[in-house]
Amino acid sequence: MAWNEPGGGNSGDKDPWGNRNNDGPPDLDEAFKKLRNNLTQLFGQGGGSSNGGGSRSLGGLNKTVLSLLLIAVIVVYVVLGVYTVDQQERGVVLRFGKKIDSVVLPGLHWNPPLIDKVLIENVTRVRSRPHDSEMITEDENIVKVKMTVQYVIDNVIDYKLNVRDPDKSLFQATESALRHVVGSMELTRILTEGRAVLAQDVKTRIQSYMNDYGTGIRVTTVNIDETAPPDAVRAAFDDVIKAREDEVRLRNEADAYANQIVPEARGEAQRLLEQASGYKESVIAQSRGEAERFNKLYAEYKLAP
Repeated sequence: MAWNEPGGGNSGDKDPWGNRNNDGPPDLDEAFKKLRNNLTQLFGQGGGSSNGGGSRSLGGLNKTVLSLLLIAVIVVYVVLGVYTVDQQERGVVLRFGKKIDSVVLPGLHWNPPLIDKVLIENVTRVRSRPHDSEMITEDENIVKVKMTVQYVIDNVIDYKLNVRDPDKSLFQATESALRHVVGSMELTRILTEGRAVLAQDVKTRIQSYMNDYGTGIRVTTVNIDETAPPDAVRAAFDDVIKAREDEVRLRNEADAYANQIVPEARGEAQRLLEQASGYKESVIAQSRGEAERFNKLYAEYKLAP
């Protein structure tokens, strides 16, 4: 026998949950009415309103709340899309992950959030990257080089989009450039007068690599902070460098002494030459005078009886 059939254990036409069966579906209208009354009380409306009045009040309230929420969402969306680019900055816009070719210039801008992504970078600040490395020179010695690479962002689109890690690319380019330049120079030159040449050649080669990679980086300066031989032979190389410095110092002193004494010697020689020439002329004149006087005396002597 079914649970809602007359008779049997379910007397009074009750279902298994103890509800009376009125030969129809459960009263859903009554359940909705209770729900509307509860919602009406929750939003501050009177609980004794009629069914039709409560529905109209709740419907109007829901429309008002939804309108306010929609306005709030729109306001927040608009505000989140506003941003400022400073004078020293430039930006690039990605729309659904695809770049927009125009560069974002300084000023107030708006882009739709969740659609556009704005990447901003400072393009005037000079950035510094230290670099320490040990390299093999042309004469197969090892030299330690400590240097600093200074650079600026020259193209913000290339810097943000062309390479995944611009700093890593700069490190690799610096390592390669330093290896190439040091490998073409002798150790003693790197340790002494060749540091300026080393810095300029490394800068030129790094910039060439940056252009090839399309990183948007412009190298401004390469400073060689220190060049030194390996620690095991540092003392010997220090002696060699000191000897070279002493040689240069003594040569400069000798040149200075020569520049001073040679003009003095030349002046003294010229004075002696002029003095000798004057003495020569004096002796010759005196001798000629004596000879003339003797000739006159001789002529008088011949006339005497």
